[in-house]
Formats: sequence, C-alpha cells, structure tokens
Amino acid sequence: MITLDDIAENQKIKQLITYADRTLEHLGYTEHGFRHCKIVSERAGNLLHQLGFDQRRAELAKIAGFLHDIGNVINRRNHAQHSAHIIMNLLSEMGMDYTEILEITTAVGNHHEEEGDPVSDICSAIIIADKSDVHYSRVRNPDTVALDIHDRVNYAAKSSNLTLANEETIELSILIDPAISSVMEYFEIFLTRMIESRRAAKFFEKNFELVINGVRLT
Repeated sequence: MITLDDIAENQKIKQLITYADRTLEHLGYTEHGFRHCKIVSERAGNLLHQLGFDQRRAELAKIAGFLHDIGNVINRRNHAQHSAHIIMNLLSEMGMDYTEILEITTAVGNHHEEEGDPVSDICSAIIIADKSDVHYSRVRNPDTVALDIHDRVNYAAKSSNLTLANEETIELSILIDPAISSVMEYFEIFLTRMIESRRAAKFFEKNFELVINGVRLT
C-alpha cells in the first residue's frame, strides 16, 4: 500500500509542491509549501485517529493533506479541482489502489471553501486541518505586515493547535498577539473558513469551537 512516506519521497510531488508555492509567492500569498503540507497532513491524520478511525483511513487523510494544494501550480482559482486531477494521475502512476485514489481525489477536490463541501471523513478532516494553520511562520516577508491584513493576522498568530477537546468538540486554539493584529481582523479574513470548519465538524456530529487567547467562542 502507498504510504505518506512514499508520497513525500516522490520527486514529481516534490517539484509540484515547490512550483505551486513559488506561484503563490509571486501572487503575494502566505507560505503554501512543505511546511503547510506537513502541518495539514499531520493534523488531518491525527484528527481521524482521535475520532476512532482506523490506521489506514488516517493514513489516507495524511496523504490527502500533504497533496491538497499542488493544483496551485496551474492556477489559484479552482486549485482544489486542479489538485484532484493531478493527484488522480500521479497516484495511478504510483500504482495505488483505485478506490483509495478516488477517496483522496474527492476529498482534495472539495477542500476549499466556496468551491466544495465536506463530503467524506477524509475531506472533512483536511478542511479543518487546512483552515487551522494560521501561524507567524507562514509570513514570507515581515516588512509587509503593516500593509497586508493576511500577513498581519498570520504574523500575530504565535501558536495554533487543533485537538479533539472532548467527545463532542473539535477545538482550534490560537494565541494572537494583539499588538500586531486584533481578534476582529482575524474574523475579517477567516470567518468563511471557520464556518466551513463548523460544517466539516458536523460531518462527524461534533461541534467546532474556537479559542482565541483563552476565550472560547462557540
């Protein structure tokens, strides 16, 4: 069976992630390279594991999380669908079981807000994991923080952690430096992502709760 290690060592995939991130850098987006891929992969797999899914299902979520943004190499618009098409070809070439390929491509093709829906456990996991990755290390140039709200909010986020807080709640906890950005600015750019995370949590029959600087927002 194809594993995340196989995916991470594939030279074509390495090139795709590198070039996709380079494209977004030119467009002024935050980091979408190997760091982001690994974070989303790890969090998606861990979430399914915590929710009681088996090891292989969690591994498929890790693979989907690692590959979810490679379609940016074609275009930022509709990048989720571009990613799905690329993934289908690559994983077929690698000899992956076709049913597993379909699970991954469906999940990735639906991961982006306003362009997809939480249609499966794997999809819901990568939606929540993807939207949870707000962090200062994603800012490419700190000098742009004063001018760009996306950079400012990410730069203000000193930590972000995704956990299954209890049997009913998936929790995203973020520490924001108010000297850099206000909580209101966070919601200004991330509200649609939090709504999508809530929809994804409902797939698991869970609540999604956001904790910012120790204050729980339900």
